[in-house]
Amino acid sequence: MARISDLKVREVVNIADGRRLGPIKDIDINLEKGCITSIIMPGPSRLVSFFGREEEVVIPWEKIKKIGMDVILVDLRDVVDLNQDKNNPKNKERLW
Repeated sequence: MARISDLKVREVVNIADGRRLGPIKDIDINLEKGCITSIIMPGPSRLVSFFGREEEVVIPWEKIKKIGMDVILVDLRDVVDLNQDKNNPKNKERLW
């Protein structure tokens, strides 16, 4: 069993392209069911906006493939790139 504090220090790696996404920023928990629904990562820009909030990437629990001792492996091959126009159907590239 792992603690949330243990998960937050592990590196997240996308198995689709091998990129390191960094450590987990936060975790969404469904209190009614008592389970984690997603992990939240800092966005690709990692810059604080004018209003003091940085972009976040929410990775659904279903995208987590393996939790190891040092890393968490996720599969983001079908996630749309946040830097592209989401309304354009031609933009179906990888997140990172």
